[in-house]
Amino acid sequence: MPRFYTLRLLAIIVSFFLLERTSAKTANIVLILADDQDIQIGGMTPLKKTKALIGDVGVTFTNAFVVSPLCCPSRSSILSGKYPHNNLVRNNSFEGNCSSNSWQKIEEPQAFPVYLKKAGYNTFFAGKYLNQYGTSKAGGVQHIPPGWTDWMALVGNSKYYNYTLSVNGVAELHSDNYEKDYFTDLIANRSIEFLEKKSSSPFFMMLSTPAPHSPWTAAPQYQNSYNTTKAPRDGSFNVAGKDKHWLIRKAKNPMSDTSITFLDNAFRKRWQALLSVDDLVEKVINKLKELKQLDNTYVFYASDNGYHTGQFSLPIDKRQLYDFDVRIPLLVRGPGIKGKVTNEAPVLNIDLGPTFLDIAGINVSQTSMDGDSFLPLMTSSGHKVKWRSDFLVEYTGEGHAVADPYCPSLGPGVSECFPDCVCEDAFNNTYACVRTHSDTKFHYCEFADSESFVELYNMTVDPNQLVNIKDKVQKEDPALLVKMNQRLISLQSCVGSSCRSPSHRFAGR
Repeated sequence: MPRFYTLRLLAIIVSFFLLERTSAKTANIVLILADDQDIQIGGMTPLKKTKALIGDVGVTFTNAFVVSPLCCPSRSSILSGKYPHNNLVRNNSFEGNCSSNSWQKIEEPQAFPVYLKKAGYNTFFAGKYLNQYGTSKAGGVQHIPPGWTDWMALVGNSKYYNYTLSVNGVAELHSDNYEKDYFTDLIANRSIEFLEKKSSSPFFMMLSTPAPHSPWTAAPQYQNSYNTTKAPRDGSFNVAGKDKHWLIRKAKNPMSDTSITFLDNAFRKRWQALLSVDDLVEKVINKLKELKQLDNTYVFYASDNGYHTGQFSLPIDKRQLYDFDVRIPLLVRGPGIKGKVTNEAPVLNIDLGPTFLDIAGINVSQTSMDGDSFLPLMTSSGHKVKWRSDFLVEYTGEGHAVADPYCPSLGPGVSECFPDCVCEDAFNNTYACVRTHSDTKFHYCEFADSESFVELYNMTVDPNQLVNIKDKVQKEDPALLVKMNQRLISLQSCVGSSCRSPSHRFAGR
């Protein structure tokens, strides 16, 4: 072959590989984030279209967790890619660093959207941001976090009607008209408008729905759905937490008929509200397909934390260390991902940001994030990927300085009290846990209270965390407790790359 043709062929081959690499780096990304959606007690059941449009054509992670089971700490960890001990967001209050001046000054400039925007992405946020966002203390609606080219954020906590938005820094008031104001649908419609205008360039969309967070307001067409559904009665439902932290031991067991009726109603309404989220997913996927962008778009579906309805006789809430509160759904579809795949590797909400950056061609080592990209777990065909073998869960409890007026006998220090004066939180409901994922799966937790209370579960044989084996292990294998304590201390002080080891090998797709 003449030299001219050889060089020309070589140039074509090089151009092809450069094009492929560029295409991989400029893939679009969509994150659909539900609010308080569990996986442990059937939270994905209403999302039939979501499972078909994302899970069935992508990967479902069966061990996806949050590093703190509460809205603002979890969302802050998603944005920053950091454990709470590094981003310092402790709870939903402004004083707990939720959308505080410190958060805005230190963490927001390092959040993943900043990197994506610098890499040339159009970035769109729609929905609930952080619980204190838009309040006067947090800078009002004028504050737009860096990294977002288009901004539509809810002021305060989840609502479905009668709310205020910050639309690119300008207040937009909404009333109670379903067609104009129902928030889940509004997020869907505004996302379609964004795609129609901005899909010619690589884009990132974060769609943060209010559902299924309270007040669990369903769209009119779904208010009679699941009208005979009740919370599942299996696992730890209505089980006394006799060997657990004092807050769990205080829960009334068996639960009263009043409490059970209350939680069944909440469970039903949560599923009803989720049907609109299912519609949102369908609308977004269909629009991506119409714009011929679907094949070049990664679509992630996740939640900010889990939830419980009657587990260990706790009526409704999150915040606890157990799997029903820390496990979340995580489904992903996109380029290079095969369909109907399940992956058992422990993936965390702090891994979402690094994964988005990896898709954009940005190495997480260039950031201060604690999480890691799980893109290789989704696209590495036929070989095992080096991945973490344990992780940290941490939570700082909240309580009131004065007694709850409806439950005065409980005294000060508790909060989130429900029917029959069962309280879901307290100042000393503060804990840190290490979860192992190797041959034997342990869940080890220490409380910062006067008892220095410890809970330990063998998740391999006790997935519902019914039996605290701490005392048994103390007698039979005290070295295990020492080992777990030392690993917990290490994780509580980890920063960046030190949070991502030791490692185990998990299968790719």
